[in-house]
Amino acid sequence: MVEVLVSLIIIAVGMLGLAKIQALAYASTGVASQQSIAALEAASLASAMRADRNYWSAVTTPFSYSAPATGGPTTTDSTLTNVYVCTSGGANAPCTPAQLAAVDVQNWVTAINATLPNPTATISCPAVVTAGTPIGCTIQVTWHEENVAVNSNSVGNTLTAPTYTLYVVP
Repeated sequence: MVEVLVSLIIIAVGMLGLAKIQALAYASTGVASQQSIAALEAASLASAMRADRNYWSAVTTPFSYSAPATGGPTTTDSTLTNVYVCTSGGANAPCTPAQLAAVDVQNWVTAINATLPNPTATISCPAVVTAGTPIGCTIQVTWHEENVAVNSNSVGNTLTAPTYTLYVVP
């Protein structure tokens, strides 16, 4: 009888451990999902930058664009803060490369705000040091995520601010 009781206790402790591992795996999946979304969104802007080379390869450097989750964007090119309608039959169609860049950046920021919690989107293109060198830009996406507690000694539910950075040459 005692042996059966001991074996039941061992099985119960093992099952509790498995439940904890499953909860941790589930929480880690959510974190990985946010990291994947940040990577996909940064890659989508990089593709848009390459498609609009007329603007991005000739942008005045140093260039910066920052769009926090709350408040309006700040940029060194005020064209990017205006709203344009570049679709067929739109008020601005056909758009200039700068207007198209504004539409792309605004759509990108809207997508990030819809998919990541409290994001900050930043694009920066430092000054070209050597003449003839292509412009290189950095796309950064920062968001807030909850820290996952592994055990009672680690702190759970604290917010961290991971950053995804992508370097692109338009």
